Amino acid sequence: MTKSFTKFRSRILFLSSIVIIVWAGLTVRFFHIQVINSNNLSDRSKRQGGTKVELSAVRGSVTDRNNNDLASNVVHYSFGIHPKKIENREKLINAFSKATGRQKNYYIERFDRQDSFVFLDRNLRYKIAEPLLGLKDKGLISNRHGYRYYPQKRIASQILGFTNVDNDGIEGIEKQFNKHLKGKNGWIVLQTDGKGRSRRNNSYPRMEPVDGSDVQLTIDLSYQAILQNELQKQIKRTGAKGAMGIIIEPSTGKILAISSLPDFDPNEPATFPPETFRNRVVTDQFEPGSTFKLVSATAALSRKLVGKDEEFNCGNGFYEFRGQRIEDWDKFGQLSFPQIIQNSSNVGIIKISEKVGKKNLYDFGRKYGFGALSGISFPGEAKGVMKRTEKWSKISIAEISIGYEVSVTCLQLALAYSAVANGGFLMKPHIVEKIIHPTGTINYQAEPQVVRRVASKEVMKDLTDMLELVVSKGTGAKANIQGWNVAGKTGTAKKYVDGSYSNQRFIASFAGFFPAHNPHMASVIILDEPKEGFHWGSGSSAPVFKSVIKKIIQGNDSILIHKPIQSKDLLLAKGALQTKKPITNPPLLATTGNWVVVPDVRGRSLRNATSLLRKAGLKVMPKGSGTVVWQNPSPGKKVKAFSSCSIGLGLD
Repeated sequence: MTKSFTKFRSRILFLSSIVIIVWAGLTVRFFHIQVINSNNLSDRSKRQGGTKVELSAVRGSVTDRNNNDLASNVVHYSFGIHPKKIENREKLINAFSKATGRQKNYYIERFDRQDSFVFLDRNLRYKIAEPLLGLKDKGLISNRHGYRYYPQKRIASQILGFTNVDNDGIEGIEKQFNKHLKGKNGWIVLQTDGKGRSRRNNSYPRMEPVDGSDVQLTIDLSYQAILQNELQKQIKRTGAKGAMGIIIEPSTGKILAISSLPDFDPNEPATFPPETFRNRVVTDQFEPGSTFKLVSATAALSRKLVGKDEEFNCGNGFYEFRGQRIEDWDKFGQLSFPQIIQNSSNVGIIKISEKVGKKNLYDFGRKYGFGALSGISFPGEAKGVMKRTEKWSKISIAEISIGYEVSVTCLQLALAYSAVANGGFLMKPHIVEKIIHPTGTINYQAEPQVVRRVASKEVMKDLTDMLELVVSKGTGAKANIQGWNVAGKTGTAKKYVDGSYSNQRFIASFAGFFPAHNPHMASVIILDEPKEGFHWGSGSSAPVFKSVIKKIIQGNDSILIHKPIQSKDLLLAKGALQTKKPITNPPLLATTGNWVVVPDVRGRSLRNATSLLRKAGLKVMPKGSGTVVWQNPSPGKKVKAFSSCSIGLGLD
């Protein structure tokens, strides 16, 4: 060891110690940063260098049973680039020019810019943007955005409901099936520079959104439009406060149309009162009046407590029942069971109910589903009121048998009459046909579901015969459709207002099904507080039923194919035989050179008339709706091939 080292030994040891201590400290700090605190610092780095942005899923659409759009999205796509990061310039320019129809120079100019980000196209519709969505390039950025749109406006508005600004359903189907329709949002991390500016970087993480499922309803858009239109016309005619209506398929429980008025436009819900949002067919309950006589009649026949042809003395329209005076709308004397239903005699049905007894009356009311939820997949359903027998007063059996002291919904009433129509089965109602995942997988498919058997097929046939009499000869005559057997029942109920029943405010109703045997559909029509003179169900609700069903027949040739054939003797017996001049058409392609003979299409539906005229080599120019009532040129006239034939359509 030299003298120099000995002289500076202490200094060297000191400096070495300092270096070792500093190095050890740095090592410890490095270990703390890289291992112990790595996650925390990594998160801080991402927050400072990147921003996580949510990518919204496209909400599923809602369609009717024929795939007509009821609720959809107006979706737009925008595209931009980071010019310095583009990998395949020529490929992108060619693809965008081909898809949009723009000149290539338009895109070349944008690709040549020195900006950090440049928009190529904004708000492109899906049809145009579709071939561009599959392009992969680090410098290409795409963005999807849209809003909810209801193309049918007020039609089916209370079925659909609407969404809020967060794309969440808050009424109707939009609310009930929100989790299916909404889908699952994704996210993307945007790169953030030192000045806090964000931009997309395709090397940063991204999770694609999962779009919502489509919901197909059992609703038929054409039926729905007809129902709403006819209800609106009757409100105007009768001065009613509101109206409700439903059309249901008796054999399956599928709802084909459902409406209550006044309604609203879901594209502008803020401009309408909130009370117009709810579908009162499902949510509101009322005392039904004479349409509830169905329950007493079913109990009497099922328990064999009253004979089908048994007669009752209806007391010239009056009956004193346990201190309560019961009145009929007419001074009926001796009536048979079917005549009591046909003429809607209160006295007669009360005397039948006395034989039935309160337990049987209650039991069959419950069998029909009154006082219980139907199970429909729709928000806000009311279950109605059907009191247990221990809560009945001494006159309850009389009141309930004529549709008082009991509350029902329009939906429940439709399901009850559907049970008669289908031979005795109470069905669970369906308003959703299927739910379809974006991949095309069907997540849900509606299947007919029987809740219970209400009564035997034989009993329901006897009831159907009685309800046919109501329409052919009784109070429901204004629901009669020439050439068809229709079954139904009218109802008129006083409204309970301020502690008593009003003599000025009524609920008018008609419930029925068509055709009477092997029916296609059942329907209930309700008018709320029609003005004096229209307050009877026979005069206000029954005509709406007729108009709705008649228009449906005229627009659907498949119903005519299954039209029941009545024998001549039966028609004569009913006094319903009417002779019409037969429609004879010349041969469809009767031609002379370039000339054709115009066929006679009067009395036919639009679809059938159009088919005949086109087969004859003519162009069709329709006007109006319904069946053909006039045509120009006239039948049998010779015209040049491919000439136009105007046809006017309307109700008979």
